[in-house]
Amino acid sequence: MRQFGSRQTRRTQQTWQLVAGSAVVGLAVAAGAVTAAGPWDSGQRTAERGRAAAQELARGGHHDVAPLPRPAPSAAEVLAPLESGSDGSDSSADRPDPGSTGDPMRSRSAETDAIPPPTAPGLADALAPLLKAPALGPVRTASVVDAATGGELFGARQDEAATPASTIKLATAVAALSALGPDHRIDTTVVSAPGEKREIILVGAGDPTLTAHADAEGAADLRALADDTARKLKKRGATKVKLGYDASLYSGPAVHPLGPNENLAPVSALMADEARLDDSGHGPAARAEKPAPSAAHSFADLLRDRGIKIKSDPSPQRPPKDARRLARTRSLPLSALVERMLTHSDNDIAEALARRTAIATGHPASFSGAGKAVRKQLKKLRLPLDGARFEDGSGLNRADKAPASLLTQLLARAADPDHPELRPILTGLPVAGFSGTLRDRYRDKDSVGVGVVRAKTGTLTGVNTLAGTVVDADGRLLVFAFMTNGTSDPHGAQQALDRMASAVANCGCR
Repeated sequence: MRQFGSRQTRRTQQTWQLVAGSAVVGLAVAAGAVTAAGPWDSGQRTAERGRAAAQELARGGHHDVAPLPRPAPSAAEVLAPLESGSDGSDSSADRPDPGSTGDPMRSRSAETDAIPPPTAPGLADALAPLLKAPALGPVRTASVVDAATGGELFGARQDEAATPASTIKLATAVAALSALGPDHRIDTTVVSAPGEKREIILVGAGDPTLTAHADAEGAADLRALADDTARKLKKRGATKVKLGYDASLYSGPAVHPLGPNENLAPVSALMADEARLDDSGHGPAARAEKPAPSAAHSFADLLRDRGIKIKSDPSPQRPPKDARRLARTRSLPLSALVERMLTHSDNDIAEALARRTAIATGHPASFSGAGKAVRKQLKKLRLPLDGARFEDGSGLNRADKAPASLLTQLLARAADPDHPELRPILTGLPVAGFSGTLRDRYRDKDSVGVGVVRAKTGTLTGVNTLAGTVVDADGRLLVFAFMTNGTSDPHGAQQALDRMASAVANCGCR
């Protein structure tokens, strides 16, 4: 514990030096710092802070809700050792075979092997007292794992299943990326029957990020879809059409078992802007009760603006089997959707990706089918599933269960050089004090965790969880999961979990 206190002063000084320096030189210095520092030495930790600080300065420090959030920063400079190219790219075409001498993850493993992980007694000395915090509930579990080896370094009731809240999104992300691949995109299309010139159908395939906003920022664009559709209709000589819409891809209840709420729209294969009734891009908001007809009416208005008359109100209609595509718009790659889901804890994306996983694995695209699909994919990856339950993809359902040991193994698998398709899970994690659901936490800027802890949060009434990655004081990459259920002091519990993550960051525990 004496070691913890001595390192705190040193890390505090480094934090403020990096933040001040980043204000002058920005992202270029953050990138250069990592290049000079190498994969996982102390330069990695300062580069993490510099990158995060530069991103905050680029935003001007405003904490307003953006109308359309950009995909989460991928932190290519920060996580360069996890990627395939020296420029931080993750192109599967350019990635060397895992067995080749040029594989960067094997190089990372070789270098981190020279840095010993913290010892189990050392971590216990740092974490055991923090687990006794009175703000934590009666259920309090913890797991810390070495990312390079997958070996557990610390555990406290780590195999006991607890309600994970939004940290269950880590399981959703692993399942979706492994089943579909990081380059998978979701198409929203306009189709018509062969020979039919004056009847079209808007077909949804489960992209909640489809947007009707003027600036789509790379997302599937309802306006662009209307542009293409109107142009092709006019080319056919059809300026008055009947518009149908199809959202039949999903089955089962559309409303979450939690009931109608502002954290999740009714789950539909066709929706625009997550069925939000305001201009927000994430967070709670009033939602349309029927997302599919709402999206169809928005599309009809866009067609009218482009000179196409609509015969009547849009109505549900399934396309014939031989329907031909007239136009389409595509989502961002799944890698970007996963990043956005994790950074902003986006429940709508989580439920959509769980259903896309269900479709890919032959299960019904429903809450139940998605849960079975997620379990099937995780089982294929040989992850520990004892006690785990997947009742939804978002973590809003209190019946979801996961042990801390599962959460850390999910993160360790995302860092595994044999699974580069899972890397967006690491790059999408919020950065402590700077981004996503961790932006307003670790507000004490001299905290050792600021810019170093990257973690998925989970919060329900009486439930607080935190699971992510951290580079310890010696430069070793660790993954952790801290969970508590039954707390009556949510703010105090949140702070207690944050202190544990900071303790791991500050630890060179021997």
